Amino acid sequence: MKPSSFAQLDLIKPLRRAVADVGYIVPTPIQAEAIPHLLEGRDLLGCAQTGTGKTAAFALPILQRLASNKRPPAPRTARVLVLTPTRELAVQIADSFRAYGRHLELRQTVVFGGVGQAPQVYACRRGVDVLVATPGRLLDLMGQGHLRLDRIEVFVLDEADRMLDMGFLPDIKRVLACLPRQRQTLFFSATMQPKIARLADTILTDPVKVAVTPSATPVERIGQKVLFVAQGDKRALLGEVLKDARVKRALVFTRTKHGADRLTKQLARLQVRAEAIHGNKSQNARQAALEKFRSGRTRVLVATDIAARGIDVEGITHVINYDLPNEPESYVHRIGRTGRAGAEGEAISFCDAAERAYLRDIERLIRQVVPVVEDHPYRAANNAPAKAPVAVFPGNGSQRRRPRGGRRPGMSAS
Repeated sequence: MKPSSFAQLDLIKPLRRAVADVGYIVPTPIQAEAIPHLLEGRDLLGCAQTGTGKTAAFALPILQRLASNKRPPAPRTARVLVLTPTRELAVQIADSFRAYGRHLELRQTVVFGGVGQAPQVYACRRGVDVLVATPGRLLDLMGQGHLRLDRIEVFVLDEADRMLDMGFLPDIKRVLACLPRQRQTLFFSATMQPKIARLADTILTDPVKVAVTPSATPVERIGQKVLFVAQGDKRALLGEVLKDARVKRALVFTRTKHGADRLTKQLARLQVRAEAIHGNKSQNARQAALEKFRSGRTRVLVATDIAARGIDVEGITHVINYDLPNEPESYVHRIGRTGRAGAEGEAISFCDAAERAYLRDIERLIRQVVPVVEDHPYRAANNAPAKAPVAVFPGNGSQRRRPRGGRRPGMSAS
């Protein structure tokens, strides 16, 4: 029987206090399924997206393990390593460990690139209980002799699918080669493609398998719609969409870093407060932009896929795909930024003629046709399909009929 409250989980008192401090009462499905097995020391294969509560699912049992066997870490070593693809996600995971471990006397640090390494070197010098890291900076510190991984007791590989998408497989293999054979290993991925499953098979031993959401399934509470538009009219169309007062906090996705910067400047000319976040920005600039967005000082955050991975900001009312992604799984990750914690959200996609194939791939993956907004001011008439489901343009209060069973010509039924 799955626990229906944190009180039913076999957590030590300091962790129960910390859980209460952050207001947790009912564990999420992945927490209820994973925590009992992880407390027993089992390896775990988790298929879960950001926003499902997976960080607490692995952080709480890890902290309990460390607290039950207190010993000072050796200099330049760590007892736990959490490897994650992006700086933002590393910071968020480290913050979570700090919050859950606030009543425990444990040392932790986070290392990532884009900032000076001196404070990170100093933090690692005495040894740490929990180390959260991105691959590049971790390998840099190891190569300079500031850190070694031969004392790792628990290894967590988070966002494995994005790791591979970003080309980190060689780095992951270098890290794995430095880990001791005797360890507990936790492997998380939002999708479980064959290459992901093969990697999991090589590093896990008799793992418990937990899948809390079917791979690449959109959140049910998210309303989706697509607007067909010429590439040259996208900026003007975005300006129209943002006039809607219901768009209180919008995350806008572009395909390139240059496109994110250019769009941010164009929005400023339209008197829209926007910030860009992507890999070419310094870590300090990225954190500042994210904090402005989180606090509401910035209404629009323009991001690339890699930069936005792992960003968990409450209250995002709209995700706008200014450019459709060329990988359909990225669409699912994008729209999952809204509609969280029981709130409703909306995903609006702009599609030009060159992106029609991307839209077809997305619809095959999510197994549904995205409703089309036909009555917006920049509609590309020769691009809009006949007999497609009809959605309402943001700000247009009239309810339009949605034909049943409509499908674009040439669209497969799969």
